[in-house]
Amino acid sequence: MLSRDGNIVRPQQIRLADASDAFVLDNGVRLGPIDVQFETYGELTPQRDNTVLLCHAFSGDAHAAGYHADDDRYPGWWNEMVGPGKAFDTDRFFVVCANVLGGCQGTTGPGSIDPATGKPYGLSFPFVTIADMVRVQRLLLDRLNVPKLHAVAGGSMGGMQVLEWAVRYPEFVDRAIVFASAARLTAQGIAFNAVGRNAIMSDPNWRSGAYYGQPQPANGLSIARMVGHITYLSAESMGTKFGRRLRDRAPAGMEFDDRFEVESYLEYQGQKFVDRFDANTYIYLTKAMDHFDLGADRGGLESALERVDSSVLILAYSSDWLFPTVQSKELVYALARAHKDVSFTEIDSPYGHDAFLLESSVQSELVAAFLDRRSRTA
Repeated sequence: MLSRDGNIVRPQQIRLADASDAFVLDNGVRLGPIDVQFETYGELTPQRDNTVLLCHAFSGDAHAAGYHADDDRYPGWWNEMVGPGKAFDTDRFFVVCANVLGGCQGTTGPGSIDPATGKPYGLSFPFVTIADMVRVQRLLLDRLNVPKLHAVAGGSMGGMQVLEWAVRYPEFVDRAIVFASAARLTAQGIAFNAVGRNAIMSDPNWRSGAYYGQPQPANGLSIARMVGHITYLSAESMGTKFGRRLRDRAPAGMEFDDRFEVESYLEYQGQKFVDRFDANTYIYLTKAMDHFDLGADRGGLESALERVDSSVLILAYSSDWLFPTVQSKELVYALARAHKDVSFTEIDSPYGHDAFLLESSVQSELVAAFLDRRSRTA
């Protein structure tokens, strides 16, 4: 194997709040300590004006690009977009990506130790919102001595964070890039999340969230992932990749045991997910997505977007039925009516919601050009 020296990234962890100086969540609950795991790529300029914050999607984490070791099989989740000469050019930009509050990859979440009991929080962990995640990210950037963002970018749940950033901290954001996201989930999106949570909570090993140190609710989490993964794909991509091909053919007369390739694929995705994700985090993060509504408590969507002072790029994907293009256009029209600097492209793609992770070539050109534009606030 070729050496990956120069493309090895080291995760970092920082404590942003402790028990004596707790972080106050949107619901008024005081939470501390809060540890955040993050990764950085590139260097901060002396002027500290070249930071790009990447906000990960629901099943993502802080590992956006590069490898953790020479023998890693897979790079970070957006490796095709982040690096020297790529869309988020690390020869120019200081790129930061942090695991969200409530996560399970080094940031405080339901699997973390509750200092009051010495045991994992489980369901005693407080409810967290998309806004809570963004406010913790702001604390991280303050600790990194970043006075302003050149850009904030993210897809799906990450796109929700981008929108919250643009509205909550308009003076801090020069450019906002929203991939395959919306101001709120549809009823259908909420319904799929509910099915996933019910699959987990119906697993006997879930034990009302108190399963740490015992067998995990692996079957429930695997099924939840299988259901969720279907929403990330499209009928076209599934038909092209799998069709109705059988992977395993049972003996004659035993057709019930036939296994289609798509079944095996979903089972593989479910099992792989169990190895790296926490079931309670699945519950908390999907709930945070369900409750996100950018216009709630702000006088509606258009009133909320009046606060935006950044240039905004919104990318939608033709076959995405989880975050359909019509929701992106709702944002575009509202921003245009508010006389904001907004650009929009619908990318023709067969890959469904996952397209923002796969259509790197097309979206790289759009992103690079947008990052080079003179900002609205310049």
